[in-house]
Amino acid sequence: MKVSDLRGILTYVPRFREKIFVIAVDGEIAASPNFGNILLDLAVLRSLSVKVILVHGAAFQIEKLATARGVKPTNSDGTGITDEATLQVSLDAATTLMNEIMQGLTSVDLRAAYANAVIAHPAGILGGVDFLHTGKVERVDTKLLQLLLNEGVIPVVPPIGFDGEGRTFRVNSDAIAVEIAEALQAMKIIYLGARDAVVANGELVRQLSIAEAEDLVKKRRGQVDVISLSKLEHGARACRNGIARVHLLNGNVDEALLAEVFSPEGVGTMIYSNDYQQIRRVFKKDVRALLILIRSSIEHAELVKRTRADLIAQLDDYWVLEIDRQLVACVAVHDYPEAQKSELACLYVAKSHEGQGFGRKLMAFAEQLAAQRGMKHIFALSTQAFNYFQQKGGYTEVSPDELPPERRKKYDTSGRNSKVLQRAIAAAVVDPARA
Repeated sequence: MKVSDLRGILTYVPRFREKIFVIAVDGEIAASPNFGNILLDLAVLRSLSVKVILVHGAAFQIEKLATARGVKPTNSDGTGITDEATLQVSLDAATTLMNEIMQGLTSVDLRAAYANAVIAHPAGILGGVDFLHTGKVERVDTKLLQLLLNEGVIPVVPPIGFDGEGRTFRVNSDAIAVEIAEALQAMKIIYLGARDAVVANGELVRQLSIAEAEDLVKKRRGQVDVISLSKLEHGARACRNGIARVHLLNGNVDEALLAEVFSPEGVGTMIYSNDYQQIRRVFKKDVRALLILIRSSIEHAELVKRTRADLIAQLDDYWVLEIDRQLVACVAVHDYPEAQKSELACLYVAKSHEGQGFGRKLMAFAEQLAAQRGMKHIFALSTQAFNYFQQKGGYTEVSPDELPPERRKKYDTSGRNSKVLQRAIAAAVVDPARA
């Protein structure tokens, strides 16, 4: 691990300390070779004072046990009809799995306890069909869960619920995770499934707003596998009801849990309800981080050297692209009103975030900002990235004589002999601060 990686992790620790993470593990993952590594990841979270509630599914175990007993289950994931035989298989499978999970948690020195914290009622008759022993969450025993959490104990919650008369119901674990998170105002829900949850055009989708997640569910209903669709629906609902982030991870990937939690981009799909990614002005408190961000580019003569005093003197001209409160890219927009031109300067994207379209996003932002200010052209000076400006931004090389007089003087004295690139800009159509 690099020192810079450790520093990145440490920025998250104060924000996560004493917060509640609801981690929902599918039964297939609980039976996978990687589950032992996931338990170690939970131990890391607990060592950082993160409060963890573990919810587990059991569909994989139910189907396996039903086959062994010669029983044909009416439903295994808690969303369909649960007849008497299926309920009994579900109880036996969930109980066996819960004991295995408890043993695993103990093996990594974590204190844990089974929590019958889900009070349920019958799902009822839906579409004219009685769902029998399938249940819905009525309420969550928050006092029990808080008591365990306050004592440093991980509550383990099975996909089973009980009513006031002692009747037992099979309940979907994805839904249980949402109900618990909402009841305890958890910071995150993390779903660990057996595959990448959201893939579009062969690539993993990294982030989804609530609206994007809901729209994806509507458009792809019937095309997304049932597990992913369930997690998308429940994740969007959780964010709509106040949970800041819901993460959908492939639990077969080693270290996926920690990589998702302690890195800006993560390795899975995240549904978010707050400002996860934004372009904002630079504040004085950001100057040190900004200098660190662009340092390597200055050392390679890609950018002009800027001192702390230089940045502070023109602070209002600088903008950063921030992901999960970390600065990953920047741009400056200097205006020359007399020439009706703006300069796009100090465009830089951290190496770890290249190839994700952030450079083009900042170029478009700079153009919108210049247009809003009534400028007719935007230009950039470059010694190494001129092809990028031409190919990605539609810039054309022009003579240095096209520079505003004030900027031409600086150009002549710099000795960099940069190429001058320029393009006309359209009238402003959006508020750049909301880009």
